[in-house]
Amino acid sequence: MFKPRYMVSIVLLALSMIWPVGLAQAQQAFQRFLPFLVDLNGWEGRKPEGMSMQMAETSVTTATRDYERGEAQAHATIILGPAAEGALAPIQSGMNVQTADGHMITGSARGMQVFKTFHVKDKSGMLIVALSKEAVFSFTYQGVGEDEALALADRFDWKEIQAVAQKK
Repeated sequence: MFKPRYMVSIVLLALSMIWPVGLAQAQQAFQRFLPFLVDLNGWEGRKPEGMSMQMAETSVTTATRDYERGEAQAHATIILGPAAEGALAPIQSGMNVQTADGHMITGSARGMQVFKTFHVKDKSGMLIVALSKEAVFSFTYQGVGEDEALALADRFDWKEIQAVAQKK
């Protein structure tokens, strides 16, 4: 039988041979979306971040950037993979709910399917843009009126993000 120290050496050698390849692929997958997480005038944007993960049958890629202006916050996120498919469910259902407290509305903007939520009390909400059946752009916000938030979300180039998301 193999000695435990010998087995550990074999495992470490194998990992060292595949690690750089996997790391380079992971970086490349999310890094292509970082330039789309633009600066927003009047807002302090944190450094864009991302993550890519490859599993046996699927992969997940996210790119995010957080913004602050005083007490107000906004978060832009690009998601590819199963999580995006889950986020598309309200759009696909055609959900429309309106109350005195807020609303959840499906519709279209810039020729793309969207889902908008807004909660009046804390001036918070979300916009989800369907980029493909496996990709979404999400813009969440708090402490901002809906019209201003949607104007901020409009600063992101959804069509270009969509084009990059469709490239494998």
